[in-house]
Amino acid sequence: MSRSRLETLGATITCALAAGMIGAAPPEEAPPSFQHFVTARDGRLYEGDRELRFISFNIPNLNYVEDEFAFDRTQPYRLPDEYEIRDALESVRQIGGQVVRMYTIPVRRMQDPEGVPTFLLAPGELDETSMQAMDRVLAVAGEVGVRLIFPLLNNWQWMGGRPQYAEFRGKTEADFWTDRQLIADFKRTIELVVTRTNTITGVAYRDDKAILCWETGNELQAPHAWTHEIAAYLKELDPHHLVMDGYHAIDPIPVREEAVADPMIDIVSSHHYVADPELLRAFIRTNQEIIAGRKPYVVGEFGFVGTSAVERILDDLMASDVSGALIWSLRFHRREGGFYWHSEPLGSGLFKAYHWPGFPSGADYDERHLLALMRARAFAIQDRVAPPLEAPEAPRLLPIEDVSRISWQGSAGASAYVVERSARERGPWTVVADDVSDASVPYEPLFHDTSAAVGGSYHYRVRARNVAGTSPPSNAVGPVAVPHATLIDTMRSRAIPYSARGDVTVATGEDRRFRERLHRRRASNGGELLYAVPGPLEAFRVQVFARETDDPVVILGSPDGRVFGPLSARRESFAFADADYGYWLPILYSGEGRDDDRYLKIVFRNPAQLSRVEIDYVP
Repeated sequence: MSRSRLETLGATITCALAAGMIGAAPPEEAPPSFQHFVTARDGRLYEGDRELRFISFNIPNLNYVEDEFAFDRTQPYRLPDEYEIRDALESVRQIGGQVVRMYTIPVRRMQDPEGVPTFLLAPGELDETSMQAMDRVLAVAGEVGVRLIFPLLNNWQWMGGRPQYAEFRGKTEADFWTDRQLIADFKRTIELVVTRTNTITGVAYRDDKAILCWETGNELQAPHAWTHEIAAYLKELDPHHLVMDGYHAIDPIPVREEAVADPMIDIVSSHHYVADPELLRAFIRTNQEIIAGRKPYVVGEFGFVGTSAVERILDDLMASDVSGALIWSLRFHRREGGFYWHSEPLGSGLFKAYHWPGFPSGADYDERHLLALMRARAFAIQDRVAPPLEAPEAPRLLPIEDVSRISWQGSAGASAYVVERSARERGPWTVVADDVSDASVPYEPLFHDTSAAVGGSYHYRVRARNVAGTSPPSNAVGPVAVPHATLIDTMRSRAIPYSARGDVTVATGEDRRFRERLHRRRASNGGELLYAVPGPLEAFRVQVFARETDDPVVILGSPDGRVFGPLSARRESFAFADADYGYWLPILYSGEGRDDDRYLKIVFRNPAQLSRVEIDYVP
């Protein structure tokens, strides 16, 4: 692309960022299914006679969720359901992303507790339930019109990979690249995956055009002899799909000349996470010089730099012959409401996975503008101007047990929601909130109807909206009785506690250790938080994160705020067996108040952090 065209495009994008969208001619209709396998020739990718170039996202949770952080969970892994898969790929379609790269085939880890889902149970044994989730990913990708880069092996222990293959046979990670038994085990996995027939579409994976390419793996520290053997085996099983080298070409390690020259390798790729954008750009140029147009080149992962740096990087790529670039990473809506969240260990304690279309909760890493930029460039690399955003589809309101805990399955592309209430099943409906974000309080209910009258009974529905318009209403849920009012402290506001004593402070950062709770209060021995309610205290629920298993807090009640006595509290803890991230222990204290209590005090006995306090009362 010429420099003048890039400058014109840059001006267009600047206007788009200010508006949150880009207007143009109506979007082209996506085909109902792919007509061609992707091919490679003369250093470029093609769909039939059309060159394929893309700017898009990694979606590591697409086939296997590692971020299910409900407070009462005892492990963070689950399989995505159809709603979640569809939300992820529909989001990419709206962004114009054409292609996504998912994560690898998970492998059972010996230390995982019972009930953790995985894909490879043992050498030669795939879990059918997990593979059916993968079937769904391919089926929806074909339907939505987004192609998949399909990595087959993880170099790391995350979700299981090379170390676990070796563990099955009592061998070491280093043995994996040369031991014939381990190589045979991995080839058997490849055979089972590549030749599998999709239970939803009836199409064998090796015949599925929704797959752009097989990637030998993620960040593999493999000798090229191993890569050549695996790539040749993939070609033997599947003559249709391209093969991408999954070698760990990460700054400052460049792509390998051996891979560029190998006829079994169709695409080479690299990953980039240096904090200096100029170094990052230089490393990509070095790879381009090595490849010299002989093979398609995909920047498989990059990120954790500012929006202006991303813009320059994309400028470089679009002006060159690079086939594609995939930023790290996008997470999608969660079936219980809200989004999945993921703090990035390489992200300097700042960056998290992005949520489409961008929200105030992502302001620290400029989420909204970054996603607007990515959308503009995703269409521009196709020589298209981004079409107007689409109004979102109706969300799905989930069952409601209490007006303080209202949630819904969000709509792809929605930036906010309107909550409506009625005393009757068929209306008339009254708006009780018109700007509710589903990305503000991770893994907790989305809305609390504080205006609901105690003793009343209501029906609810929700609409999704963005700059393009408002959706039709969701399903209606009700009647919902209101036996009490609830005071909720999500730790975002300093005004909710009645008072604080001691070293109680706001805690931020290291969110992964606290199951991605963005807002917390921290205190040590002697710190106190006091809450007051205008009526008898019925029940309470206090969420605490602690380092130790001993009780870090004491819960007290009082009728007058002066004389306090202990409240009987049930204590439940929900430890993860997974030690990868140094999780703190979640402890839930719950119980009932005494008839005359109007105050609840939390006294810290050991260092701990609070993430949520709920107090039910009758005003």
